[in-house]
Amino acid sequence: MINSENIPRDVIVIGASAGGVEALIELFSSLPAGLPASIAVVIHRSPLQSLHLRQVLGRRATVPIREPQPHETMAPGTIYLAPRDHHMLVKGQHLILTRGPKEHFTRPAVDPLFTSAAAAYGPRVVGVLLTGAGEDGVAGLIAIKHHGGLGLVQDPKDAKIPSMPLNALRYDHVDLVLPLSVIPTALVLLAQGRPVQ
Repeated sequence: MINSENIPRDVIVIGASAGGVEALIELFSSLPAGLPASIAVVIHRSPLQSLHLRQVLGRRATVPIREPQPHETMAPGTIYLAPRDHHMLVKGQHLILTRGPKEHFTRPAVDPLFTSAAAAYGPRVVGVLLTGAGEDGVAGLIAIKHHGGLGLVQDPKDAKIPSMPLNALRYDHVDLVLPLSVIPTALVLLAQGRPVQ
C-alpha cells in the first residue's frame, strides 16, 4: 500500500518525451475537474516551433492548462505546461522560467522541474515519468524520493517509447508502476491523501 501515512500529495510533476503528447492527452482527459492538486508538466519540445501544444493537450482536458508567466503562483486545479525553450522550476509557491543550459540535450528538461519541486514541497510531491527516450527524469525522481515524495512511472510495456520509465526502474526505487489508464485514479487518491493499493 502506497501513502499509508495519508499525506496529501497535492503537487504533481509530470515528465514525458517521445510519445508524450498522446499520453498526456489521455491522462488529462481522465483527471477530474477541481482536482485538489497543482500539476506542472515538462514535455520535450522543439525550441523553434510552438505547435500550439497547450491547445492540443487541452482539447479533451477537464483541468485548465496554461503556460505560466514568470514567477506565477501555482494554484490547485490547474495544469502548468513548461514553455518551449525554457526550463520550469518550482520555488516556494511560484514557477520560475529560465533559459539555463540544456539538460539531456533539451530545454525544457524534466530533471530541473522534479528536483526543484522536491526541494520546495518534500513529501507533498508525486513525480510521474511517462513515455520517452533517454534518462531525463531519473535524477529528479531520486530527488523526490530523497525528500519524502513518491515516484510513479508508466508501465514500460504500456509506453510508446519505454526508455525513460525503464531507466527510472533501473536506477531508482519507484513506488508505483502503472498503465497509463490507471494513473489518473492513483493521482486523485494521492492528492486526497488516500492510499493506493
